[in-house]
Amino acid sequence: MKLYYYAYTGHKNGLDRIKRAAPILKKLKAEGFNTMLLVNDFRAGLVAREFGIPESVTIDTIQDIDAIAQIGDVVIIDSPEDDHGRLVKYCSDFKKVFRFAQNKGDTSVHGEIMFQIDADENSISSLIVDDIYFEKHEKIERTLFFFSDSDADKVLLNNADFFKDTDMELVLGHYFYVKYEDALSKIFKQLHEPEEYIDLICSSSRVVTASFQTALEAGVSGAEVIFIELGQISEEERKLLELLKVILIINFKKDKYKQALLKSVLPLCNLIEKNDQIVKKIINSL
Repeated sequence: MKLYYYAYTGHKNGLDRIKRAAPILKKLKAEGFNTMLLVNDFRAGLVAREFGIPESVTIDTIQDIDAIAQIGDVVIIDSPEDDHGRLVKYCSDFKKVFRFAQNKGDTSVHGEIMFQIDADENSISSLIVDDIYFEKHEKIERTLFFFSDSDADKVLLNNADFFKDTDMELVLGHYFYVKYEDALSKIFKQLHEPEEYIDLICSSSRVVTASFQTALEAGVSGAEVIFIELGQISEEERKLLELLKVILIINFKKDKYKQALLKSVLPLCNLIEKNDQIVKKIINSL
């Protein structure tokens, strides 16, 4: 039996799912499971190595999982794609199928076990944060900004005024390009390479981000977190961030950001399970 973890990835949909997949796969491997990460492009596989996953296989879409996985294997699916009915076959052929819910109303359809934000006894928490962020870290007085792993629409440049005179330091995304970096260097205090992401999240006293995953990681690491809501998160995710005391501001509004600085506090991240518990639930479900 082999366990495959499919993470929908790429320059258009980001790499946050890699950050969720890595800690689970590392724990499962440590428990003796034969695992393999499935991604959508070669670059995503390279990034996975930075997070401790040395090997991966590239497939086109969710419909190609059974081109790799065999009958009797276990599959974890973290993807918003339309499976076009393929999930029925997967649940029939594979020993067990796990799937990440895409919204509050997304429930098990064919007997697959769900990863959900508000997990209960029949599901598993989808709030997955690598163990390294739970460790105690010495903080540096720094305001770190991470947008996403790509910015094809040049959202950051289009909102340059927001960053002016904020002394923010930017962690570049893995899909940012050289010419774009030159332009960004003019509006940020300092640019950091994507490979520095983990160390910077762990060591920064304040993290500003538009990534839900990064907000969780920064909060767990003990940073003050300000989340810029651009409309891409669900109501469920928004309520969770509020519960964790992450400060939310709508879009790039500088006056709201200045107000957030006056009331920012350390998030309450005791609602996020450690990976040992999450992996234990996975194993007990097999």
